[in-house]
Amino acid sequence: MELPYRVPLEFDRSLAPRRYRIVNVGGEPLRGVTALLSGPGVMTALPPTALAPGAWVDLAIRGQDLARSTVLVVRWIRPDGREYLWRVSF
Repeated sequence: MELPYRVPLEFDRSLAPRRYRIVNVGGEPLRGVTALLSGPGVMTALPPTALAPGAWVDLAIRGQDLARSTVLVVRWIRPDGREYLWRVSF
């Protein structure tokens, strides 16, 4: 039986309200990391990025009351080629 896959990312809110950080806290490199904002917030585009274990990417996001009306969706590809999506609330 295969164990559940734990999301290898952490959403760091310590730089809020203008910047947020996605950190690879897992043990494998991730490729094709992208972020999509759903709702009225505004975010600088993030081109597909590779994140080695321990690496991070900063996101410039702004908007009023993000916690109430905006969701971030992060996408990545594992080394075995499987694609994952992770929904993050503010």
